[in-house]
Amino acid sequence: MWFMQNKPDTLVIGGTGLVGSHVLWLLAQQGPVAASGRTEKNRSRVRSLFIHYDSMRGAELYNNISWIDLDILDVDAVQIAMEPMKKVFHCAALVSFHRIDFYRCIALNREGTANVVNACLSVPGLRLCYVSSTAALGINPNGEITENCLWKSSDKNSGYSVSKFGAEKEVWRGIEEGLNAVIINPCTVIGPGNWAEGSMEMFRVAERGLLFYPSGSNATVDARDVAKSMVFLMDSGIRNERFLCTGTNKDFRGLFTAIAHTMGKKGPRVFAPKWLAIPVSYLLETLSLLRKRRQGMTIESAQAAYSTRIYNAEKLKSLMNQPFFTLEESINNAIQGRML
Repeated sequence: MWFMQNKPDTLVIGGTGLVGSHVLWLLAQQGPVAASGRTEKNRSRVRSLFIHYDSMRGAELYNNISWIDLDILDVDAVQIAMEPMKKVFHCAALVSFHRIDFYRCIALNREGTANVVNACLSVPGLRLCYVSSTAALGINPNGEITENCLWKSSDKNSGYSVSKFGAEKEVWRGIEEGLNAVIINPCTVIGPGNWAEGSMEMFRVAERGLLFYPSGSNATVDARDVAKSMVFLMDSGIRNERFLCTGTNKDFRGLFTAIAHTMGKKGPRVFAPKWLAIPVSYLLETLSLLRKRRQGMTIESAQAAYSTRIYNAEKLKSLMNQPFFTLEESINNAIQGRML
């Protein structure tokens, strides 16, 4: 078996994703680590990431990873994967704002997390770090959003938000049953990765040229800071708490302008009113459904684009007592380490 060779006692579930690959980068520098990854191509991107950060030792450090095939919906497979572990970083998730993916999000994010939690509970002393999302938090109409803002059911919540809130509930349920866990809630994560997936799609959009901009705002955070925060929390004595992990609060026009200018392109210049964007999003999502191609603006992403949210992550930052990367540094790193 894979765990009998290098005997890693730490597992990163979703190791080929943007957050998971950065967690692996930190852990592989400490020694052997196990990770689940979807395909050989995705695993090769992790190797490229390691070389991006250290051209001399990256390939050697990559060899510290023992890859396993793991379907988190397979209860028995998850149980077997957990048994030799002391620490588990659960980074796997489906990020989609297409309504056709609602039930897939529920299955992979909530039910998959329930399987991970149950398996962790069966291993004495095992410690879990779960990557949740700001989508699992509520809003604060009077100011900044913190860990204390509770999620509320609403027809304005995206399917992704519903699935991540449900997944986080499974972790809290595990904590009530004795699980040693911490939860981290990152916002829009930026870093070297595949521009066709998740939050990094906005770089591909900016590269192609973006004329219009919405009125909303959100926060971004560097993938390196998310990974650093996760490792810090897991090495600390902190348990049974959740932490917002955010970097820069920025309106969408400013964010896309910063990305575009770094690429040497023009930023968005024309304001797109919500009354126009929402009907267009219905049309585009209908076309995507008919063509069976998940691309373009969705109804949920359009609604989010006109939502203004400001986050306060001082709870985490005061503990770590070290600065996060600036937005400019994050954008430069993402562009320089682009994965194809």
